[in-house]
Amino acid sequence: MKKIALIGATGFVGFPLLEELIARGYHVLAIARDVQQLKNKEQVTAIQVDVNEEVALAAALKGCDVVISAFNAGWDNPSLYDDFMRGSRSILLAVKDAHVKRFIVVGGAGSLLINGKKLVDDPKFPKHIKAGAQAASDYLEVIKREHDLSWTFFSPAINMGPDTPGSRTGKYRTDTDTPVFDSSRKSQISVEDAAVAIVDEIETERFINKRFTAGY
Repeated sequence: MKKIALIGATGFVGFPLLEELIARGYHVLAIARDVQQLKNKEQVTAIQVDVNEEVALAAALKGCDVVISAFNAGWDNPSLYDDFMRGSRSILLAVKDAHVKRFIVVGGAGSLLINGKKLVDDPKFPKHIKAGAQAASDYLEVIKREHDLSWTFFSPAINMGPDTPGSRTGKYRTDTDTPVFDSSRKSQISVEDAAVAIVDEIETERFINKRFTAGY
């Protein structure tokens, strides 16, 4: 059984990911700013590490088979773009320093394309999430230049916020650069099923050195 490192294990996406990994029997190295809520979980080794401390992070990641980054610099952070890019670059370097080849990044939907144009470039894109979406989009371009890692970048459906209804169904459809729409032309997925899609990718490796998205 592979040992999985999960960065951002207490976050909106990170915690459902942790639960999915545990349910499938993985031992998880859970990394977060505050690990108090993780300390009594079976199959979990919780470590508090600042992602900007590259040396300490690399030391923690050594011996893992897969690193998943669900890092988020905080939607209310006025320096969200800069902090996300700095933290994400530090994570990337730490993964390489730890000699972990398999790297999965949880990004955003803003870099998905409709008619060849990124969603984040639409003038109607919601302003309150634009900085984070732009950061994730720009980081995808950084990841695409990586040749030393077996990377995968996950973009969820357009709607996967806390107000998106749903639970774990285990069902979803995938695409690469285009949002997945249902019969009502809605692009949505629950965070629990997004976690299913990401853990499935660990096991199937369908999207090595590619971005993929999932929706209903």
